[in-house]
Amino acid sequence: MSDGIAGPFSSTCRIGAVSYLNSKPLIFELQRLAPEATITVDVPSRLADQLAAGALDVALIPSIEFLRTPGYRIVSDACIACEGPVRSVQLFSRVPVERIRTLSLDEGSRTSAALVRILLQERFGLVPEYEILPIGASLEECETDAVLLIGDRAMRASQTTPTQTTPTQTRLAGNGQAFEAVWDLGEEWAAWTGLPFVFATWVARDEADADRFGPLLAAARDAGVGRFEEIARREAPIVGLSYEFCLSYLRDNLTFRLGRRQREGLARFGEMASRLGVVADRE
Repeated sequence: MSDGIAGPFSSTCRIGAVSYLNSKPLIFELQRLAPEATITVDVPSRLADQLAAGALDVALIPSIEFLRTPGYRIVSDACIACEGPVRSVQLFSRVPVERIRTLSLDEGSRTSAALVRILLQERFGLVPEYEILPIGASLEECETDAVLLIGDRAMRASQTTPTQTTPTQTRLAGNGQAFEAVWDLGEEWAAWTGLPFVFATWVARDEADADRFGPLLAAARDAGVGRFEEIARREAPIVGLSYEFCLSYLRDNLTFRLGRRQREGLARFGEMASRLGVVADRE
């Protein structure tokens, strides 16, 4: 292992990493630090399935999957979290939120899907009919009352400043559609609970893997968070966002350390998900 990071990594070590911009600081230096590892990059929901199937040794998976699965262990204090607006998890509603009856969920989402269900049910008593919006589908193709988008396509859908069309409607300058409400779920959670929200954590099935993977994943995180400008410059043309937007997003909207308050937020999320039956419901 290079750079003095302990851990017996072999060519069979399989790491699953999220493909979205928000994970890049966690994995930007990962291959250099673990040249023997095989790194699979995919959307969070698919990584969760691969970890469950035993195709991965450790993966950055949706926090709801950690909460749902007995025997899973968080093996690093590196994570993807926010303490306010997150920008990459957005609910777009064509009707006032309290009138949402049908909701399309981004196929890549699991934690965010659980979070929006909690927010709607706890705050408005709503249990909409849910549909899945495929990874390749656009906001315009969806006919439900509301749509939950995550990751890079959520940011592309709202990267420009919304313009008001009526006192109640918001038209997104990026695609011209009018919405009665646009929710940033990180902002909604923080305002409602006063706690950070944890979207994804590094998880393995064996508790012993904390010693094996923890130092590597923390070192990769520490190296990546010092290179936001380089990451933003490289990723901006790939994700179709401006360099300035990408840099601001990484620097101002996300946190990458699972500290005490992040763990409190994760525990609160788990309590609410359990109470509403979301933890036991594999989507």
